[in-house]
Amino acid sequence: MNIGQAARNSGLSAKMIRYYESIGLLKTPHRTDSGYRMYGHDDLHTLTFIKRSRDLGFSLEEVGKLLTLWEDRQRASADVKALARQHIDELNHKIRELGQLRDTLQDLMEHCQGDHRPDCPILKELAAGNCCA
Repeated sequence: MNIGQAARNSGLSAKMIRYYESIGLLKTPHRTDSGYRMYGHDDLHTLTFIKRSRDLGFSLEEVGKLLTLWEDRQRASADVKALARQHIDELNHKIRELGQLRDTLQDLMEHCQGDHRPDCPILKELAAGNCCA
């Protein structure tokens, strides 16, 4: 199948497929005499694996590790589980950070009168910054 068909079948864009190829996540596909990329069933399976991994929030580096583990039939499942556990820990950290951001913004919003007056605690907090001491 050509890159357009591979894109449709995998749920990825042709641009992303070319990118994954350029960074080594996807093996260089066979090319026709006129230079068009041709993808097979194994390539499509790999693309689907990459897409699903990315959908679950794994970084490109982590996807590379997962692909290596997936292709190694002698690997220990404990290695895969450890990578998944690390990713869950990172997700939980991000969830906590996002919760704190939401709570801060919620508090600021509740203190803003939202009327015709120019005084706004949201803008005051943004202007205060507290980042560059």
